[in-house]
Amino acid sequence: MEQKHHRYGFVFIFSVIISLGLVSFVSCVVAETKKAKRKDLKVDGKLCYLPGSPAYGFGIAALICLSVAQVIGNLLVCRNLCSSRKERNSWKSKKPISATTLLVFSWISFGVAVSLIGAATSMSRRQPYGRGWLDRECYLVKDGVYVGSGVLALLTIGSTLGSAIISMRKSQVEQGRRVHAQIG
Repeated sequence: MEQKHHRYGFVFIFSVIISLGLVSFVSCVVAETKKAKRKDLKVDGKLCYLPGSPAYGFGIAALICLSVAQVIGNLLVCRNLCSSRKERNSWKSKKPISATTLLVFSWISFGVAVSLIGAATSMSRRQPYGRGWLDRECYLVKDGVYVGSGVLALLTIGSTLGSAIISMRKSQVEQGRRVHAQIG
């Protein structure tokens, strides 16, 4: 019975992570379509003005969803990978290389995605005359930045979930071995 509850719990957690990842991806795609265009840019001599765009809100939503999904996914992986079991006088913790590699890849893609989404979202705010975004100059988000960030978000979620699945299988195999050892 306990096994069944754990299974439903993992299915629920996986569903939450996948949903947050998809919301992050969709928010990035929508932000790409709603970002400021060149025609929105107004120049007065050396001063420029760029109105805020709805891409700002979608970018914030993408960052929040991706961050929450990454944290939940990593807590799930750490629960499985980092859980130590006591065997007589020593503590053992087995970490499969493939799960750890996927986890490292997920953090790298997460860092790049958050950097891209964060910079693009920051550029999507209102850039008033004489202030601009950086060094009193106005900047536009290049085409494809949000979509590329969305793809990185999907890679992040996929590698985090892959690491969680591998680590769950590893812990289930170890539990099965312990049960067989106790019986025999």
